[in-house]
Amino acid sequence: MTESRAIQRTTRQSPYKMRLVIDQVRGMRVNDALALLRFSKKHAAKQIEAVLRSAVANAEQAARGANASLDVDDLVITTALVNEGPKLKRFMPAAMGRATPIKKRTSHVEIAVADSRKRRKGR
Repeated sequence: MTESRAIQRTTRQSPYKMRLVIDQVRGMRVNDALALLRFSKKHAAKQIEAVLRSAVANAEQAARGANASLDVDDLVITTALVNEGPKLKRFMPAAMGRATPIKKRTSHVEIAVADSRKRRKGR
């Protein structure tokens, strides 16, 4: 099994706030990262946890399709990215009949996981 990944697009959270959480879990083992995300107070942690669970499920499905064994405890987060998505442009009424723009930011989250044992053998 190589890398398995999951992507969530146009998450309604600003990339800056998502990056604060994703920087904490980058490079961690999957079980440790899920525990950290589960008890985090940040709203972004719920979004990232969903993407991480999807990446683990994709790894399990790929291993099942290749008829290989996979231990979820050995999975490590190899790549964790948050990119900026499209901005939702809204307007709010202001004084003297003007309108002020509001940009509601979105983000794209991408997480890749790989087996830590196979990464060590390849290096």
